[in-house]
Amino acid sequence: MSKLEGKVAIITGGGSGIGQAISEVFASEGAIVHILDLSDDNGNKVVRNIQRSGGKAELHICSVSNQEEVVQVVNKIGRVDILVNNAGIAHVGNLENCSEKDFNKIFDVNVKGAYNALYAVVPKMKEQGGGAILNLASIAAVVGIADRFAYSMSKGAIYAMSMSVARDYMKDNIRSNSISPARVHTPFVDGFISKNYPGQEEEMFQKLSASQPIGRMAQPLEIAKLALFLCSDDAGFITGNDYPIDGGFIKLNN
Repeated sequence: MSKLEGKVAIITGGGSGIGQAISEVFASEGAIVHILDLSDDNGNKVVRNIQRSGGKAELHICSVSNQEEVVQVVNKIGRVDILVNNAGIAHVGNLENCSEKDFNKIFDVNVKGAYNALYAVVPKMKEQGGGAILNLASIAAVVGIADRFAYSMSKGAIYAMSMSVARDYMKDNIRSNSISPARVHTPFVDGFISKNYPGQEEEMFQKLSASQPIGRMAQPLEIAKLALFLCSDDAGFITGNDYPIDGGFIKLNN
């Protein structure tokens, strides 16, 4: 039997990158996937891919930074067995290069967005007798990454919220964990390199890959497979933990 057969899963930012991989893997394992995304084109493309493979998925155009929108979507969905808080944006710059506008934008999407989804979903999980929550943090939550001040702040908050929810709702049979990836090869990475290093794309890709002790970036599917385990009943005894998936970055990058 599939690991998520019949379970209803909400995946924020499920229209691209890691979120797309999680959406497709969860659907292939029997989940009814609800994607919350701002991009109509990307989200519908993922939904079509899932449906062509015999899976079930639906797109909800929604800004996770808007609590009213998130609550409305979650109420429309009804039962929620799994929540994956994946939606997020990046910012490059240290403290002095981070304007108040930059800081607020990162906070609104990465931190408030996760809070809004938790705020809408946790009461439903309490009513139905439990659920699984997975939040996408980052190695930047626990180690210093150059020129990632605002992004690191937001991922530290994700880690802390994950632990807090795990503690507060353990008695309600709600599990909460987080994943902390290192660099993952997504379209965002390719776009970042093209924008900032025109003509040096291959060189910079190799340089960024080599910064991981394992010698390469992660693939989105590798992140999705860990997410699948943590959101499945196989991980029924696991809550209140963060799982680095980092090619040895935290422990071996000396």
